[in-house]
Amino acid sequence: MNRQEAETILQKIFRLNRFYDEQWTTIEKILKGERVLLIEKTGFGKSLCFQFPAVLHKGTTVIFSPLIALMRDQVKKLTSLGISAKCINSEQTPEENTQIIADAKEGKIKILYIAPERQENSEWIEATRQMNLSMVVVDEAHCISVWGHDFRPAFRRIINLVRLLPKGLPVLATTATATKKVELDIAEQMGSNLSIIRGNLMRDNFKLYVIKVNSEDEKLIWLGQNLNKLPGSGVLYAGTRVDTEIYSKWFEYLKIPSSAYNAGLDAVSRIAIENGLMNNQWKCVISTNALGMGIDKPDIRFIIHTQIPQSPIHYYQEIGRAGRDGQPSYIILFYSPEDKKLPEAFIEGGRPAIPKYLMVKTAVKNEMLGERDLMRRTNLKQTQIRVIKSDLMEQKIIREVTFGKSKKFEYISGAPELNTKTFEELRASKTKDLEKMIEYVETTQSRMKYLCDYLGDSASQTFNNCDNTGLKKITVSVSPEWNQKLQDFREDYFPELEVETKGTNLANGVAASYYGVSNVGAALHRSKYESGGDYPDFLLRLILKAYRKKFGHEIFDFVLYVPPTKSGDLVKNFAIKVSQVLKFPISHNLNKIRQTKEQKIFENGYLKSDNVSGAFSYTTPTEILGKSILLIDDIFDSGATVKEIGKYLSNLGALKIAPLVIARTVGGDLV
Repeated sequence: MNRQEAETILQKIFRLNRFYDEQWTTIEKILKGERVLLIEKTGFGKSLCFQFPAVLHKGTTVIFSPLIALMRDQVKKLTSLGISAKCINSEQTPEENTQIIADAKEGKIKILYIAPERQENSEWIEATRQMNLSMVVVDEAHCISVWGHDFRPAFRRIINLVRLLPKGLPVLATTATATKKVELDIAEQMGSNLSIIRGNLMRDNFKLYVIKVNSEDEKLIWLGQNLNKLPGSGVLYAGTRVDTEIYSKWFEYLKIPSSAYNAGLDAVSRIAIENGLMNNQWKCVISTNALGMGIDKPDIRFIIHTQIPQSPIHYYQEIGRAGRDGQPSYIILFYSPEDKKLPEAFIEGGRPAIPKYLMVKTAVKNEMLGERDLMRRTNLKQTQIRVIKSDLMEQKIIREVTFGKSKKFEYISGAPELNTKTFEELRASKTKDLEKMIEYVETTQSRMKYLCDYLGDSASQTFNNCDNTGLKKITVSVSPEWNQKLQDFREDYFPELEVETKGTNLANGVAASYYGVSNVGAALHRSKYESGGDYPDFLLRLILKAYRKKFGHEIFDFVLYVPPTKSGDLVKNFAIKVSQVLKFPISHNLNKIRQTKEQKIFENGYLKSDNVSGAFSYTTPTEILGKSILLIDDIFDSGATVKEIGKYLSNLGALKIAPLVIARTVGGDLV
């Protein structure tokens, strides 16, 4: 088939007039049964390079993609064109996924999107043997490489599949973000006879700015002053889930339409927010890096980062969502030297410290353990356990064994010693990447040129599209009026405590503040750890405001307080003051019947729950029956203590238990 014949089909099926030259070069190779690595900027049209040949092939094309939002979006578009397309992912029911697999085996599906993690699923593995595969596509192929900005162990198993494919079955790997080092690593893994097509990564429709600030307050104030002045709608990337909530509530306070998005939201909420973004429902969506990679919206007019990313690759990936229509788009990065701490924590967490590897290895050497048991034995977080077990399996030190529906890990007799060289190289590489990101902030040269040089794009074009090369620099101007607005906001915004669980009468409660966001944390620390006396009265005023906003004029039968682990009578004395102001009787009958440790020493939820399980009793349980209870504590972290007390009081017949605390910690999940 020549290009003219292909473009006739393109017009008929995809309603597009012509291919870009590099699209046609890629498609031509795919139609000849070759293997291709395609590195092109976001918005180039990489999807067409596999969708077009997929339609011509007789069998099913399987696309491995880590992006559920992209899967949904692509399937919707292909279906509207009359092309049989489906996706398999964790947000669908097992029955839906099973039916799609059955349809694929019968040849009813032309294009099938699937998450890489399905390589671990026995139903899928068996199905691939029965499918008429016509092509395999690895989307976001940088995830294959440990040097990539988003390495995922599951992608390595795709490579195992690729190596087993017959010669002549086409394979396409695509990415917008691969340095030369990542490119070479992917090429080596995909085997010989691989063609590499690397396009121009330059984006001259971007207006690139860096805004240097001295505090988080300056970021909030500048955005409050200027967000509505930016054209169209966009995305604001924040560092953590808590940050997305704070920015969203700040914009809500200022009556700027926005919505917070993170990986912790349920599927229905995420889809609703993605659709709202597509339909310009909000001025901006505030998100962790969970949003964006799968969103195909051509007219995102601005992307703002309130937190410096880990590397120029991360940054290029995320800003690449903007301006796909070629129209001008604002790219703004805030930077304070303190901002380094979060990406440094990401780097540290990406490969846990070597003693943690040895801890897991020793635990599995002593007995076969599942993931949950490993977390209990080692006091490590789930994410750390998953990274460590994947690396230990890669080095053939442990292996996974199946017992019915459960999976355990066992030590392989005669296993080699742990090889830490790669981990140390990787940590050094990521630290260097962060240094390069800070170099981007500090550079006095073209910011676009800096990014492209880093990514291996050797084009010599001259740019005038940043605050170093023609655009006016942005500075923050803080007035007393805006300082007061921010103060008023902080005394009006109170974090919700989501503790409702099935089988208990716990109600969602409220905190007066986040621990690390204002002067609340400092006041708590002085009283708890520096012999600063009772909690100051300004905390009482703030918690009463939080109570009124959450519960209005609701009447509670009792005020109870969480018995202390180490802080003496601080919470008791504070609860007495709350009960006096609200005029609810206080009870001192909730006690600890065994010693517990401070929750902050535990890294995971299982151990936090174990620490407080069965630790509480009530002196006169009959007085709880049919009563509603306001439960006071100073700091809310995982919620394990409140949930244990809520369960216990529910079993005694309490009708409602609502937590009211001084501060909620900022920790927890980041994306």
